Amino acid sequence: MKPADAQMNANWVVYILRCRDNTFYTGITNNMAQRLLKHNQGDASKYTRSRLPVELLAVSRRLSRAEALRLEIKIKKLPRSKKLAALAAEK
Repeated sequence: MKPADAQMNANWVVYILRCRDNTFYTGITNNMAQRLLKHNQGDASKYTRSRLPVELLAVSRRLSRAEALRLEIKIKKLPRSKKLAALAAEK
C-alpha cells in the first residue's frame, strides 16, 4: 500500500476500557462512539458483557486497520503494570 493510501484508510483506533471489576479490555474499531455504546449495552464482546459498565481509558491516534491490529496485539501482550504505566504517562 502506498503511503497516501495508508493515510486515506487511517480511520481505525485501538482503545482500552476499564470494566466494572477493574480489568482491562483492549479492542479496535472504526467508530468509537458506536463501539462504546455497544459495549455498555452488552452487545460488543462476551468479555465485557458480564463486567458492565465499562469506562473508556485510552484511544490511539487514527491508524490503518492493519496497524491497529498490530498495536492491539502488542498491547494485549503487555502485563497490567505496563498498561497502567503507559496510561499514566499519557495524562
